[in-house]
Amino acid sequence: MTAEPSPSATAAGRDYGDRVAAVEPGGNEPIPAAERHGRPRQLFWTWTSPNLEFATIFLGVLSVSAFGLTFAQAVAAILLGNALSALAHGALSARAPSIGVPQMVLGRSAFGYRGNAVPSALMTITSGFGWFAVNSVSAAFALESLTGLPAPGWLVAVVVVQIAVAFVGHNLVQAFERFAFPVLAVVFAIGAVIVLARTDPSFVPEGGGTGGLGGFLLTVGAVVGYTAGWTPYAADYARYLPADSSRTRTGLAAGLGLFGSTSVLMIVGAASVSATTAAGAASDNPTTAFVGVLPDALAALTLLAIALGAVAANILNVYSGSMAFLSAGVDVPLRWARAVVALAFGVIGFLIALVALADAAHSYEAFLLVIVYWIGPWLGVVLTDQYLRRRGLPVEVLYDRTRRNHAGVIALVAGIAVSVPLFSNQALFTGLVPRLVPGVGDVTFIVGFVLAALVYALLDRRLATTTAGPAE
Repeated sequence: MTAEPSPSATAAGRDYGDRVAAVEPGGNEPIPAAERHGRPRQLFWTWTSPNLEFATIFLGVLSVSAFGLTFAQAVAAILLGNALSALAHGALSARAPSIGVPQMVLGRSAFGYRGNAVPSALMTITSGFGWFAVNSVSAAFALESLTGLPAPGWLVAVVVVQIAVAFVGHNLVQAFERFAFPVLAVVFAIGAVIVLARTDPSFVPEGGGTGGLGGFLLTVGAVVGYTAGWTPYAADYARYLPADSSRTRTGLAAGLGLFGSTSVLMIVGAASVSATTAAGAASDNPTTAFVGVLPDALAALTLLAIALGAVAANILNVYSGSMAFLSAGVDVPLRWARAVVALAFGVIGFLIALVALADAAHSYEAFLLVIVYWIGPWLGVVLTDQYLRRRGLPVEVLYDRTRRNHAGVIALVAGIAVSVPLFSNQALFTGLVPRLVPGVGDVTFIVGFVLAALVYALLDRRLATTTAGPAE
């Protein structure tokens, strides 16, 4: 294994700019000034398109069918969870242009060079494998519903497209999201109007809508698991913007794109439960049930849009998953290091998706809650670190192999080790507090976030080997 190139040496070998068809060179090095391009507003569609898919809708369905909420309760939980997630995402995105490195490289500020391998590995598993499988399955089910052909065959087709775009890299990824945006927005907007018109706001789910506080908090946790699941990607798609880009515009474009798309489709999903029940459109294939309330022509277009949205999401998953892998300190001494890793991850993700086809709904619910168990503490650490180093951090520090900051790792582990055993609440494992007070739901995210933030704030100045430098 060779040493990771210095930021200046690696940047000097780039010749990429704004070329869409060229394979993005390098790995996770800083983006030099000559390569910077774009405007903050492009982040709006970058973060809207990948959420215009059935995985987003299905979370709204779960809020009523699995967590027992009424429609009004589900809307409140969805808006709260998405607002918290979008605020965090906007804050992380806003910082990216001034530094020009991927999000998980920025994490080295809080975790140190070697310690950063822990959250980077978690993100690699979550995005490169987990979300890739979830969205690939969603696309395969949609195309199966449309054509009647078996889902496994469609799974192969969508995976090939996803890997191809992610392999080429950043500029093609941005172009794909930009062109997918109007198609997805129009189709889902029309479908949303029809579903909302046919829903019954007073509908009470099976069991009497007795989700209560527990169901509300479970929904908030699942929503955060979905929407905040994008936060470890935040800087990856803002780092090519010019260094003097407005932080406010960058943060707003990213945050609003995320909040708007997830909120609208999750609410439509919650509304669709009563609509599909009234229409007798229940089905083992959740996508078939959803489009069952739509006119035939629109149903076909919606199924195609579901597949396109899943591809849009997975392109980001593969791209950022490969970036996280490289940011864990793994040396891949190739000009196209990121591209090669993306290709490998796509193959592994396909195999996981193939297994997940058997029980998609249960796998999805559990996956969402597991994500939030580490995302919460991670966000607590990185947002606290960003505040403590708000005056800036020399980019060279992020590539210094000798830098240590045990405070980040200790805070992350503490947040997970305390919150999960005490407060988690799902089928595979129920923590002590939910066992004693069943109505409490799942507050693992809140506890993990707050505890990790407090521990990091107390330990950072004592344990970090490098202090904040001048502004970037």
